Amino acid sequence: MTSDHPPVHVFGGTSDARLICQQLDAAGERYSLSVASDAGRQLAGDIGGEILVGRMDAAAMADFLVARQVRWVIDASHPYASLLTDNVITACEQAQVPMTRYQRPSEIDALQHPLLHKVDSLTAACAVALSLGPRVLLTTGSKQLADYQRGLTGKTLLVRVLPTADVLNQCEALGLGVDNIIALRGPFSAEFNHALYVFCQPDVVITKESGAQGGYQEKVAPCLALNIPCIVVRRPDAVVLGPNGQQVTSLAEFSQHLTHWQQQRGQ
Repeated sequence: MTSDHPPVHVFGGTSDARLICQQLDAAGERYSLSVASDAGRQLAGDIGGEILVGRMDAAAMADFLVARQVRWVIDASHPYASLLTDNVITACEQAQVPMTRYQRPSEIDALQHPLLHKVDSLTAACAVALSLGPRVLLTTGSKQLADYQRGLTGKTLLVRVLPTADVLNQCEALGLGVDNIIALRGPFSAEFNHALYVFCQPDVVITKESGAQGGYQEKVAPCLALNIPCIVVRRPDAVVLGPNGQQVTSLAEFSQHLTHWQQQRGQ
């Protein structure tokens, strides 16, 4: 029995996922894309595939893959979304569907500086920041704002977040006002970040190991040039893929996998 649903399903609301979807479009491949929120839908842009909004746990994912007869899963979620990737791995094992994990390359070793602090967790980042000045600029997104707020009691938080109603409501619920919120969609150039740091006057910047797609060096280098301490939270440890899983670390490598997959299907 042939399914009317696309044979390929992509997980991820990142710029990486959009680029992968564009490759699938160029190859004439039918696919669908799962994103967690409407912000993810907006970030996907004008891709050709069906976009599904909403979170699923591993069991719901497995049911989804079976019901739609998905034949290939691509996990292009954020490097820090380890729970999502774990759920995708589990679901693919249960549904017996091959998966490809796209892991954007790290740039954590590209910059070294006495003011650059590389830490392994949010808790460690807060511990370093507490020993520094009062104004803390967070460029870590909105997901863990409440955790940072708890860990940085007494500090003035400046937060750079996506300009969506949900995120702004979240900031407001945490007591962050117009003087605290910088609502912009990145990534940004080094020149833009330099100007922003000069304007905001932070005593410390906290960011993530976001790689080239997330503008990592463009965030960190201007910070150091202005003699502002910068704390980088390292990525979680790489997940262990199951027997049906493969990892790629570049769009060129993904393109090879896509060509091979289509050849296997006789295209």
